[in-house]
Amino acid sequence: MATWISMEEACRLLGLRPQTVYAYVSRGKLEVMPDPADTRRSLYRAEDVATLAKRKQVGRKHEALAANTLFGSEPSIPTALCAFFRGRPYYRGQDALGLARTASLEQVAQLLWGSAQTVDFSSTQPLRSGKPGRVAAFTALAGLAATGHSTHGRLTRVLHDEAQSLVGQLANTFGAQQGPAQPLHLRFAQGWKQTDAVGDLLRTAMVLLADHELTSSAFSARIAASTGASLPACLLAGLTTLSGPLHGDASGRVHALIAEVERLGGDKVVDHYLSAALPIAGFGHHLYPDGDPRAAALLALFEPPAAIARFIQKVTQLTGLQPNIDVALAALVARHQLPADAAFGLFATARSVGLLAHSLEQLGVAQMIRPRGRYVGLVPEALQNSRNKSSLSN
Repeated sequence: MATWISMEEACRLLGLRPQTVYAYVSRGKLEVMPDPADTRRSLYRAEDVATLAKRKQVGRKHEALAANTLFGSEPSIPTALCAFFRGRPYYRGQDALGLARTASLEQVAQLLWGSAQTVDFSSTQPLRSGKPGRVAAFTALAGLAATGHSTHGRLTRVLHDEAQSLVGQLANTFGAQQGPAQPLHLRFAQGWKQTDAVGDLLRTAMVLLADHELTSSAFSARIAASTGASLPACLLAGLTTLSGPLHGDASGRVHALIAEVERLGGDKVVDHYLSAALPIAGFGHHLYPDGDPRAAALLALFEPPAAIARFIQKVTQLTGLQPNIDVALAALVARHQLPADAAFGLFATARSVGLLAHSLEQLGVAQMIRPRGRYVGLVPEALQNSRNKSSLSN
C-alpha cells in the first residue's frame, strides 16, 4: 500500500523548499492527500518523493539526461492522452475503470482522438485473404501501409475517418463479424459465436486496453508519425512492437502457462517455477505495485475455470503478486473457449485506438523524433593511426 509523509519530511528528503514541492504537485509529479488527522495539512506520497529524490541524485549531466530520456522511468514526450493517478489509468482525465463499466470502444476512441464526430468501426471491407488471426491482420495492414498517404497536409476530420476504418478492418482480420453497423464488441461476439453477454465482457476488456500511456509501441507509432508516415504505417509500427512477448503478446506466455496448468495441475506448475526461481508470467506489474486494477475489474465480472482460479489463488498466496491484465485476458479466453489467438486479437484491436491517438497527437509536434547514438565501439583504424602520429609528434 502507498505511504504518506508530511511536507516537512518531503522537503527534508528532497532538499527543497515548500514552494518547489507545490510546483511538483501542480505538474502531477507528486500525489497529495488531506491529512486525516488535520484537514489543514497535506500528506505527500512517499513513493513519489523517493522517485524524485533518486532523479535529483543522478544530476543533469548531458549524458545522464540523454540516457534517462530513453530508458528512465519518466517518458520525455508530453501527452494529454493517458496518465496514472493513485494506481489507476485515466484517459484524458477520465477514469478508465469507470469508462469500462458502460462505454464502448467507439466512445473511448472518440474521447482519445478528440473527434467531433461519432466513431464507427463497422468497416464493410471484406477480409482480404486467409484465416482470421494475426497473419491476416499484419498482412492486410502491411498492404495498407505500403500504399497509404502521408498524414501531412490532410484535415483532422479526414484522418479520423481513416483511423476508424483502420480499426474496423483490423477487427475484421481477427474474426469480427462483418455486416450491419453495430458496436465492435458485438461484432466480435458474433464472429466468435458468443452471446451478447460475453460481448459485454469483450467491451470491458477492450476499453481497459485502449491505451496505457507512453508504452514502447506508442513510442514506435509516434516515431513513425513524426516522419509524416501514413496512418496505417504508424499503426503497423506500433503493432509490430506490441507483438513482442514482453509487451502485448505477454498473453501468449500466459496462455502457454495455463496450458501447463491444465495438463499438469496448478500445484506442480507453481512448485516447478518457484523451486527453479523462475518468474511466473502474468503476475505483478511495475506500474501497479498494489495490483493491476484492470485485471481486478475484468476478473470481477466472470468466474475463471476452476483450475485457473485455484492457480491464480496459489500464485498470489505464495508470491504476494496479483494477476495482471494478461492473466485476466487468458482466463476470459479459457472461460468462453474463444479462438486461441483471441487475447492478442482483442489487445491489438483495442490498443490500435491508443496507437492511432498517439500518432494523431504527435502530428501536432512540428519536430521529427531522432535520438542520437552514443558510440561505444572500436575507434576506426584511420582515426587511431592519426591519433598515434599526433601523440608521437608531441
